[in-house]
Amino acid sequence: MSQQSESTLSKGFSRRSLIKAAGVTAAAATAGVVGARSTRYAIAGNPIPIKLEWTEVAACHSPVGFGLSKGIYAKHGLDVELFYQGASGQTLIQALATRKAEAGPGLLYDWLKPIEQGFDVRLFAGSHGGCQSVLVKPDSDIKILTDLKGKTIGTFDVMSPSRVAFSVALAKAGLDPETDVTWKVFPFDLVAEGVLKGEADAVAHMDPWAYSYEKQHGFRRVADTQTGTFTDRVCCVLGVNGDYYEANKDAIKRVAAANLEIHQYTAEHPDEVARWYFDTLKPGLPLEDLTEVLSSFTYHDHWFGKDLLKEVKIGYEDLKLTGVIDASTDPDEIANRITIDIFA
Repeated sequence: MSQQSESTLSKGFSRRSLIKAAGVTAAAATAGVVGARSTRYAIAGNPIPIKLEWTEVAACHSPVGFGLSKGIYAKHGLDVELFYQGASGQTLIQALATRKAEAGPGLLYDWLKPIEQGFDVRLFAGSHGGCQSVLVKPDSDIKILTDLKGKTIGTFDVMSPSRVAFSVALAKAGLDPETDVTWKVFPFDLVAEGVLKGEADAVAHMDPWAYSYEKQHGFRRVADTQTGTFTDRVCCVLGVNGDYYEANKDAIKRVAAANLEIHQYTAEHPDEVARWYFDTLKPGLPLEDLTEVLSSFTYHDHWFGKDLLKEVKIGYEDLKLTGVIDASTDPDEIANRITIDIFA
């Protein structure tokens, strides 16, 4: 987890420059990801081996591990090894760039800048909607996003998925996400403390931690990635190395089919997946809370083909609003180039 302090944000670097620089670095990455772990389950037969990255700590990724343990990937003829890539979207890109993984899920926005800068990744499936929230104390006068003007928002990394997502939401609400608000970085598990101590006015975090703040501290949700500008939108999508895809199209089609089954199963049995999450990953939250969190995600919605293409195009348009994507980039052209119609 990131342990960066507020000083990271006060040395003359803008969020836009940091994200752009990270995209370049990720595309050319040659170093390993610190603290990486992998998980593998032995299965019979002669399945296709493939390494999938995942964010083990994120509630929304728990169905991936559950699907592996339940044998759903094996059912689709895959021998899956999971590579834990950390909580940052940039380590997601590094995992694929350094061939520690061939494919896997990640926040849509995290893929787009590195791809624009030449990182060879194709996007082939949308997994779910909703897993990020902006929260405030119950007595806060902040009711809607525009009330955040002049306020400080706490998050866990200078380029956290929550910051990227809500920078888009703020821009669409008419605010400049760099100048109209102040972003302050806290240690991953202490972001809520920043708000409780008055060091920040709001918190932008991912589930299950964001949800836990509502339960433990009575925090009130101002926005999330299932409502407002994110209504009916995809949150996380699956990507694959371009060269791996060209040589292993059948394997990626199997991954897409397996994930479709896994996510639909999660939508229908969130309690079972939550139990696996609780017992195996031990996130430190009550089983009841984990069940409610997983029940809240839109695992019953599935994005493939034209639906996914539309989401990728909108994603590029969103990041152009915040200055992350270059003004000259054509969302239509790049979306059509990098999106796979996997079941065509």
